[in-house]
Amino acid sequence: MPEICRFYGIIIAIFYSEHNPPHFHARYADRKASIGIRDLAVIEGSLPPRAMGLVMEWAAIHKDELMNAWQQAENNQPPGKIVPLP
Repeated sequence: MPEICRFYGIIIAIFYSEHNPPHFHARYADRKASIGIRDLAVIEGSLPPRAMGLVMEWAAIHKDELMNAWQQAENNQPPGKIVPLP
């Protein structure tokens, strides 16, 4: 699972050869969530409210980069890194 970003203890990753819809995975402590890139809806799992808010803020800023990373991983290429929240 390639890590594409890390901030405030949150790890963002995209798996190679994943199923649709385009999504990313967020981990914080022992909690995990899968989040759709197009609509930023939670597909599965949950994070604490503060962590989820940070993830959503970050994802809204980097939506185009997330979609590009998804396409790279879907083609079994490294998805690259995306800058974290400041």
